[in-house]
Amino acid sequence: MGNALKAFLQKTPTKIGIATAIMFQLIFSIVWMTGYDGVSDNTSHLKIAIVNEDAGLGKQIAEQIGSGLPFQVSIEASVDEARQKLNDRDVQMVMHIPVDFSKRLQTPGQKSELQYWVNESNPAMIKSVMSGVAANVTAAVNKQAVAAGAQAVLTQMNVPAAQAQSTAEALSEKVTANVQSTNPVTGMNNQMVPMMLVLASFVGSMIMGMNLQQASVMIGPKVGRWHKFAARGILNVAAAVVTALVGSSFVMLLGGQSAHGFMALWGFETLCLLAFMFFSQLFLLLLGNAGMLLNIIMLSAQLVSSGAMVPRELLSDFYYDLGRFLPATYAVEGNMNLLFGGPGMGGAAAGLVTVMLCSIAVGLLITALRKEKAPAASAVASVSPKLAN
Repeated sequence: MGNALKAFLQKTPTKIGIATAIMFQLIFSIVWMTGYDGVSDNTSHLKIAIVNEDAGLGKQIAEQIGSGLPFQVSIEASVDEARQKLNDRDVQMVMHIPVDFSKRLQTPGQKSELQYWVNESNPAMIKSVMSGVAANVTAAVNKQAVAAGAQAVLTQMNVPAAQAQSTAEALSEKVTANVQSTNPVTGMNNQMVPMMLVLASFVGSMIMGMNLQQASVMIGPKVGRWHKFAARGILNVAAAVVTALVGSSFVMLLGGQSAHGFMALWGFETLCLLAFMFFSQLFLLLLGNAGMLLNIIMLSAQLVSSGAMVPRELLSDFYYDLGRFLPATYAVEGNMNLLFGGPGMGGAAAGLVTVMLCSIAVGLLITALRKEKAPAASAVASVSPKLAN
C-alpha cells in the first residue's frame, strides 16, 4: 500500500488533481464570498414604479412610499408605460393606485385596492422581496386609512361606543392588496433552469476544450497550427448543435417552460454553447492545460455575476461591470426571456455573438503569435530515403 501511494504521488497528474481540488475550494470561496458580500445592503438598487391616478389620498400615499421605501421609486404616467418597464426589467415591481381609491375609502362597506405587478421572469429573490414589499406597503396604507377613519368617527361625539367600535372594525381593512405576476414561472425546477443551463454548458465547454487541447498535443507538429485551429472551430460548431439539441430536448421532456417554443430554445442554446466554447478555449490556447485554472475562475465569476441566482442589481459595482464582459450574463438573460417571457432575445443574442467573435479573434491572434514546432526527427528520417531515391 505504501509503495502504491508513493507511486501515485510521484506522478504529475496526481499532484495536478490534488491541486485542482484545492483550487476549486479556494476560488469558489473567494469569488462567491466577495461577490455576494453586501447583497442585502444593496436593496437600494432595486426599482419600483408607482402609477397614481387618484387625486386625493393617493397622491399623499405615493409621496410617502417614495420617501419611505429603501428602493429607487419612480412615478410613471400610465400603467402601460410602467408595465413595459417591468417587462424590460428596468423596474422590479409596479404599484398602481386606482382613480377611485379615495372615493372607495370614504364609502361605508367598500374597500380600496392597491394593485401590484411583479415580473417572475427574474431571479427567484425578486418575487420574494417584492411580495414582502407589497404586503408591508398595504399594511402601512391600511393603517393610515384606519387612522383617518377613526379621526372622522371621533369628531362625532354623540356616536355610541358600540357603534364606534363596529365602525372602527369596519375600517380596519379598508385597503386590500391585489398582487399579480407577469411572466409566471411554474415551479422551482423551472426557476433554476437558466442557472442549470449556464453551469452545464460552461463546465461541458471547459472539459471539452481541455480534451481537445490534450488531443492537439498528442497529434503534435505533423498537423499545422492553422489546421488545428480550424478543426477545433468545426468541432465546436458540431458539438454545440448536438449538445444544445440534447439539452433543450431534455428540458422540454421534463416539463420545462418555453414561451417561444423548442426551435428558438435549441437555436439560442447553440449560440450559448458556441460562445462558451470559444471563450473557454482562449485560456487553453494561451496557457495549455494550465488555462483550466483561469476557466475555473471564470466559471465561479460567471455564476456570481450573471444574475442566475441573485439579481445583478444587488451585486457590487465590480461584479456588475464584470458581468458585462462575460457570456453567462447574456445567456441567463436570453434564457429567462425564452423560457418565461420578456422583452426578446435580440440584446442577449447580440451580446453572445460579440463575445464569441472577440474570442475567435483573440484565438487567431494567439495562434498567429505562437511559433510552430519543427516536425519530429523520426518523421524527417523516414522521408530522407525516398528523396535519395
